[in-house]
Parts: sequence; structure tokens; C-alpha cells
Amino acid sequence: MNNALEFFQMTPHKNCAQSVAMGCGFPELEEELSKCGGGRAPGGRCGALHAALRITPEDKHEAIIKGFVAQTGSELCKEIKTVCKTPCTKCVEVAAALAEEALGK
Repeated sequence: MNNALEFFQMTPHKNCAQSVAMGCGFPELEEELSKCGGGRAPGGRCGALHAALRITPEDKHEAIIKGFVAQTGSELCKEIKTVCKTPCTKCVEVAAALAEEALGK
């Protein structure tokens, strides 16, 4: 579907955050986001959501968070995985779509 999901599924060394950034056209953030997957983004936030917020204007963040939570169940990685049972692929797909929409892509 989108480039972020392709990066996530086809590149074994890219985490969810890196995949969203790279898939949305921000490869320069690959190193910075290398430690933001698997619940290690600030505050335990989903790395995919963290990346979406990192690449979009601040005035779009509230809508991105709201849309992400509506589709995944939470903004926190641990809750998404254990309570909501939302797969990481869905988080990458949703975060990238919301980021692209906010960026007008």
C-alpha cells in the first residue's frame, strides 16, 4: 500500500519509526529514529506515531494523535500490542497515512 509499510515489511533492520520516516520521504531521520522502535520512543509512545509527529508540523499533531488512537486503540506501544492487539504493520500504515495527509502528499 504505502512506502512505509514496504520498508517495514521488506527491510529487516528498519523499525516502525524509521519505516514511517523513510517511507514518507525523510531518509535523513533514519539514524535518529533507530532507537525509537519497540516501545522505546519517548514516553513509551508507538515509534510509528513518534515518527509521524517528528516529520509533520506541530499544528497537525493533535489531529494525527486523535486519528492514530481511533484506528489503533492507543498511542502507547505497550497498550497497542497487549491490550488492543493491533499489529505493528497496522501502526506503520496508519501513522504514514496520517503523516502524508498532514504533509499534503
